[in-house]
Amino acid sequence: MPTVGSDDDMEAPAFHYPVLVTEALQQLDPGPNGVYLDATLGEGGHSAAILEASSPTGRVFGIDLDPRSLAYVKSRLSGYGERFACAQGNYADMVALAQAQGITQVDGLLMDLGFSTRQVLQPGYGFSFRSDEPLDMRFDPASPLSAEHIVNTFSEKDLAQLIFQYGQEPRSRALARHLVRSRPISSTGRLAEVVTAAVGPQRGRRLHPATRTFQALRIAVNDELGNLESGLNAALPLLSHGATMAVISYHSLEDRIVKNFMAREKVGCICPPSIPECRCGRRPTLTQVNRRIIRPSQQEVALNPRSRSARMRVARRL
Repeated sequence: MPTVGSDDDMEAPAFHYPVLVTEALQQLDPGPNGVYLDATLGEGGHSAAILEASSPTGRVFGIDLDPRSLAYVKSRLSGYGERFACAQGNYADMVALAQAQGITQVDGLLMDLGFSTRQVLQPGYGFSFRSDEPLDMRFDPASPLSAEHIVNTFSEKDLAQLIFQYGQEPRSRALARHLVRSRPISSTGRLAEVVTAAVGPQRGRRLHPATRTFQALRIAVNDELGNLESGLNAALPLLSHGATMAVISYHSLEDRIVKNFMAREKVGCICPPSIPECRCGRRPTLTQVNRRIIRPSQQEVALNPRSRSARMRVARRL
């Protein structure tokens, strides 16, 4: 999926560019006998590339939380027949979702933590401050928690903490106070107005004043960081020996979780140095493939400015 951390690169075309697709294929090295999991299916760009690279018999199973994206992908990739299967759900539940398809292990796994241009530009999501629509931000419309609920019911203290923690907004306290005083807030346009009034206008900043707040609310509504932790751990039992997992993140909060997970899983014994022999029995499960973060090329960024913040980390199952 293309990165959509904000609306500030609206010169990007309103169609799908899979980010780091060449690099992902190089790392996953899909082959005709392989089974691959696209845990964040999006609009199917990465899955299509994996299916092509693993022709004629490689298989891809895709997961996405958004049923609207899933309906689009089913149509887009229908030509691959039984080589492609997908399910609506949370990638934190990938083990159960894969098992329901008869899949117990995969030869490669991709997680692209961005979301698509379509989800920003198409009405009904409430992700963007560039248009005025209901304040929603749910990938799954059936989810009980919306951005409108958070903005209008959370305490000033909880709002400030959420916006600071997930949006890294330095003026979170003043902003939360302003939000509470401006209730009710039911649209993206109104929220953007209130945030701008609280933190000040753009005036030469690269980021719109509402960018951090919108990011924070989206992360909270969809429990993105909690699901990422759960999803990374869920991936381990699905990866066959030597299988590769590649994770593309777009901001430091995501990347830190991925980095720490891979660093933790490549470590063996964690007994205190004072104990002469290992008692924990812990064995490393992953080996990190890339010492340096893999980033988009200048050519890719020129083609798709929204990809500029993407970073990919890769590990291999031991």
